[in-house]
Amino acid sequence: MRLGKAIFCFAGLLLMLGLGATSLQILGPVSATLSSNQSVYLGKVGPGESFYVLANPNATSLNGNFVNLGWNELKAVSLPPGWSAQASPLYENPMKMKVTVSPNASYGRYTLGIRSINVQNYSGLGNLTFYGYVNVTPDVFAVTVSPLQVRSGAGSPANISVTINNTGISDDPFTITASGLPAWNFSDEVISLHSTVNTFEYPVFENEPGVYNFNLTVYSATSRQISKTFPISFIVNEDLLYDYEAVGNGIGLSPVIYEPAYAFMSLLGYLYKLVAH
Repeated sequence: MRLGKAIFCFAGLLLMLGLGATSLQILGPVSATLSSNQSVYLGKVGPGESFYVLANPNATSLNGNFVNLGWNELKAVSLPPGWSAQASPLYENPMKMKVTVSPNASYGRYTLGIRSINVQNYSGLGNLTFYGYVNVTPDVFAVTVSPLQVRSGAGSPANISVTINNTGISDDPFTITASGLPAWNFSDEVISLHSTVNTFEYPVFENEPGVYNFNLTVYSATSRQISKTFPISFIVNEDLLYDYEAVGNGIGLSPVIYEPAYAFMSLLGYLYKLVAH
């Protein structure tokens, strides 16, 4: 009798320590293997942005056996005020739950409760609840813009390179736009997934010669709080050689067979620039 009690107490201690307990493998936005009531830091996100929590539906049972597709649904069981969530579809692989931060969320740290469910306890796994922590901040991306002074001939488009380093956990689109150019009102929506660096070409265009000072802005398509602005000087010249120089940074609108001519025209513009300056 005493031996049986000792074995029972030892087994209970193992479960308390999480040894042999069932677990859930988190696949995104971070990687972690969690037991019930454990917590994990998911990352940073901006007010109004959305992010996804991904998990592996395969599981390990209480007795240590592998259970194929043992977890069937991932859903939120507690959220901060004003936040919303969409549970993963039943039997999705991997399970993918969407969380949307309140657009009025103050900056700071928040906790959400997430539950992985074995529907009708078919595999004997029950439910597993864990807690995710996120940091709400506008500092979720870095941007570099080049050049800050761009030249073109009148009527010739030129490109500005915009590099977005998405350090947050949201995959929401970004918008690139310009303000202050009389003849140009163009917004470009781009995708830079979380934890990636991507470069995009943003075109500018003016018909009349002159010097145009404008602002280039990059912001989250879901929150203007997440925004960075850069002052740009756009020099538009009517000289043909400036047109040639602009070709090197412009937008290819003609067939590929004209590329050698473009290269030659760009070289002429570059040589002229060296001589003139």
